Amino acid sequence: MAIGTNIKTYFDGAWHDADVPVIRAGDHASWQATTVFDGARYVNGLAPDLLAHCERVVRSARALSLNPGLTGQEVFDIAWEGLSRYPKDVAVYVRPNFFGIDGGPYGIIPAETEAGFFMCLEEVPMAAPDAASRLATTQFHRPVLATAVLDAKAGCLYPNNARMLMEARAKRYDNALVTDALGNVAETATANIFMARDGEVFTPVPNGTFLNGITRQRHISNLRADGVTVHEAVLTFDDFRAADEVFMSGNLNKVTPVLEFDGTHYQHGSITKRARQLYWDWASSAA
Repeated sequence: MAIGTNIKTYFDGAWHDADVPVIRAGDHASWQATTVFDGARYVNGLAPDLLAHCERVVRSARALSLNPGLTGQEVFDIAWEGLSRYPKDVAVYVRPNFFGIDGGPYGIIPAETEAGFFMCLEEVPMAAPDAASRLATTQFHRPVLATAVLDAKAGCLYPNNARMLMEARAKRYDNALVTDALGNVAETATANIFMARDGEVFTPVPNGTFLNGITRQRHISNLRADGVTVHEAVLTFDDFRAADEVFMSGNLNKVTPVLEFDGTHYQHGSITKRARQLYWDWASSAA
């Protein structure tokens, strides 16, 4: 699934300057969907929170009953080895992956043998700061931990997100604002979500139905350190309709302003712009 150009792949202990095949027909991942991944960014020589993303992909593998065979630090070191092959002025999407190879009992449980690993690096430009999104509602919602492996960033979860996106696009919107099974807002189909009202920021409280994103956590920390009140709260569609600003938070573009939700329009306001500035100020200072 290439989304960018100039792909470099780490597989079987070596870097390859190509998009190479990594999963075979008989691998557990091919027929039981035992794949996990994470995403990080390399921009202007910076890789914000790269170690946290590498540690999370290891946790995701374990949540999917895979034996990762690598530590987060080892994945981190592999990533930097690959990133050294790119110029500093190139924006790169960093995607480490673990996948099941051998099957265990019934062929359904992954074997305890070491999982496969590869890392895909792709040149993917950052979106322009004013590149915005428009959100629709969707009939689909986030599952619960009792019915899906929501404590992993697992490939098997994403067909549900695809349904949300296709429904939104059929309505001529860009993305979908998604609820949990109780009807409370969880996230969008592709990213975590924030809203601002009367100078304060609100974001859905993590309740196990969506990943508490690394970039999400960074925005909360940065905004609070800047004196902004941030609430993690139970939020409804009506709360978002009453918001002054809304923005999406994800690894790929960090901050994406939302200009409309299902007929309610917003400004690309000062808090959204401030969240972006604080993020890159932090990234530069942490380098």
